[in-house]
Amino acid sequence: MTTTEHDVQASFKEVMASVATPVSIVTAIAGGLPYGTTVSAFTSLSMNPPMVLVSLDRGSETLELIRESGRFGLNILGAHQTATALSFAKKGGVGKFHGTRWDLDHDLPRIPGAPGWIACTVADLVDGGDHVIALGTVDAAELTDGSPLVYHGRLFGTHQPHNL
Repeated sequence: MTTTEHDVQASFKEVMASVATPVSIVTAIAGGLPYGTTVSAFTSLSMNPPMVLVSLDRGSETLELIRESGRFGLNILGAHQTATALSFAKKGGVGKFHGTRWDLDHDLPRIPGAPGWIACTVADLVDGGDHVIALGTVDAAELTDGSPLVYHGRLFGTHQPHNL
C-alpha cells in the first residue's frame, strides 16, 4: 500500500467514526444453535417491497450461516444493551450467546429487550471490499419501546432530540 492509499484509508476511518450509526446484532441459526454478530452498517433499502441491507465482514461465521440458510434476523439494540453489543462484537460463534437470553421468532434468534426486530430472507449477497452486503426482504418487523443504541466517535450512546 502506498503512503497515499494509507493516508486515504486512515482519513476515511476517522470520517466514518464521526458518523452516528445504529447498533444491531445480526443473527442466524444452524443445527438449532444461535449465532450472531454486532453490526453498525445497516439501513433500510426499499419500502416496496420492504428490504434492508446489512454489511458483514467477509470472514464472519454468521455470514457463512446466512449464505447457507438464506435467512437472517436483525436485532436493533436499545441504549441499555451496550454490554450485549460488545459481547457480540468479539469472535466466538455460538459462544456469543452464553449468558444472553434469546427466543426463536420466524425461526431466527431474537434477543428480548431489543427495541427493533426484523426477520429477513436473503434477496442477494453483494461483494463490497472486505465485507459482503446482505440484501434482505423483510418477512416480519416489530417495534417496542426503548431508546436506540448508537455508535459515534468510537463511543456508545443514544439519540437526543434537539429542543427547537
